[in-house]
Amino acid sequence: MKKSIFSAFLLACTVTHSAVAAETYEIDPVHSFVLFKVIRLGAEYVYGRFTGGVSGMVSFDSAAPDKSAVAVEVKTDTLDTGFAQRDKDIKGQDFLNVKQFPVVTFKSKSVQKVTDQQYTVTDDLTFHGITKPLTVQANIIGQGKGLKGELLTGAEVHFILKRSEYGVNYGLPGIGDDVELTVAVGGVRK
Repeated sequence: MKKSIFSAFLLACTVTHSAVAAETYEIDPVHSFVLFKVIRLGAEYVYGRFTGGVSGMVSFDSAAPDKSAVAVEVKTDTLDTGFAQRDKDIKGQDFLNVKQFPVVTFKSKSVQKVTDQQYTVTDDLTFHGITKPLTVQANIIGQGKGLKGELLTGAEVHFILKRSEYGVNYGLPGIGDDVELTVAVGGVRK
């Protein structure tokens, strides 16, 4: 009996969830981050983050993930490594060149469901004025209610960016070519 009640409840949740049209979420800059690490001199990592400058929209359709869309923008001048001189150097012309390239953008081209919590997203990544396709695994962290009753959703993506492919060659090989990134976004349903 308990098993059939649970099965009916699960089926109802699945049908209800599938019948929902696409939901749009605005990325919350206060609860969204881009974290990175890059090896220095083959011996240690430099860690940092972009915080307060992550924005965008996600239109998500769980019944038809291929109709979903993601657009994320990261302001390059929000970089913080915890050391002011290093931040100034990385924001300068040799690395990010924030004056000429104030944003990094991700714009999805396709979204495919892997599991209920994981999606493959292929997008165009524009960094340092160069746009290239990038395919990542987006992991849904979960959903919850905010203090005002609003629906919140979080997701996280991990990938490696080879900076030389985007024309950022300064310091190679002493400063690593591979930059490991984690993009963690929190969104509020609109």
